[in-house]
Amino acid sequence: MIFPLREILLELPVISSEKRRPSKPSWLKIDLPTGENYTRVKRIVKEHKLHTICEDGRCPNMGECWGAGTATFMILGNICTRSCSFCAVATGRPTEYDIDEPYRVAEAVKLMGVKHCVITSVNRDELKDKGASVWAATIREVKRQNPETTIETLIPDFKAQWDLLYMVLDERPDVVSHNMETVERLYRIVRPQAKYSRSLEQIKRTAEYGLRTKSGAMMGCGETREEVDRLMDDLYNHQCHVLTLGQYLQPTKMHLPVAEFVHPDQFKAWEEAGLAKGFLHVESGPMVRSSYHAEKHVL
Repeated sequence: MIFPLREILLELPVISSEKRRPSKPSWLKIDLPTGENYTRVKRIVKEHKLHTICEDGRCPNMGECWGAGTATFMILGNICTRSCSFCAVATGRPTEYDIDEPYRVAEAVKLMGVKHCVITSVNRDELKDKGASVWAATIREVKRQNPETTIETLIPDFKAQWDLLYMVLDERPDVVSHNMETVERLYRIVRPQAKYSRSLEQIKRTAEYGLRTKSGAMMGCGETREEVDRLMDDLYNHQCHVLTLGQYLQPTKMHLPVAEFVHPDQFKAWEEAGLAKGFLHVESGPMVRSSYHAEKHVL
């Protein structure tokens, strides 16, 4: 069963159609994905019956990343138990739970020959362990089959069950990412089943565990410049090491509308501000997504 986002979207303020659908600017134009590497990655993903956030999340950088031979694998199926109003991944009651998935992900990483592997997942709040055991097994197997490959994990919040978080951290991925996605004021609309303070606490606990932390947010959802500055301060004060900021793009008409297409100059200003605050890396630009240039963020 797929849950509509109608109830969430009804809470949005009524705005004119002109403001609801601003024209997409020239700096957001992308080419259709093509090329030998793109075709090869697509074939490997299909043959191993895997999901990628590149496809399910409709990432605008899929052509560039797949053309370079990299992809962000999405484990635990492709139906999420949460109904975030920005996300293109289907929402509903998942049925898929494949215990062989860790092996197939590791094998695909090996076939693709990537030096840095990014793994994410849907939320599986209906599972007793929220999918943490599959997460741990996947990291373990990717390391076993690809000992020279570094790993970034983009993990859910596990409903603040910290023993489940530590089950994943015990496998010691090289980078642990958990996205804030938006500013605190917009959480009820953008991430209705998440908590701003919970996500900050998870990042802090990960850093205290001794691992490199990373988070990202989308711009153009209706946030103010002051709220973005506060978000960056909150992340830095909770020991986030790497920050990504990108333009929100509405996946379908049923999703949260774009409030603003932020100019590249503003993204550059945020990059400079983040570095000045003390972040080790800041990726900030209209086309930036959480796994964009992820290989640069390893220790």
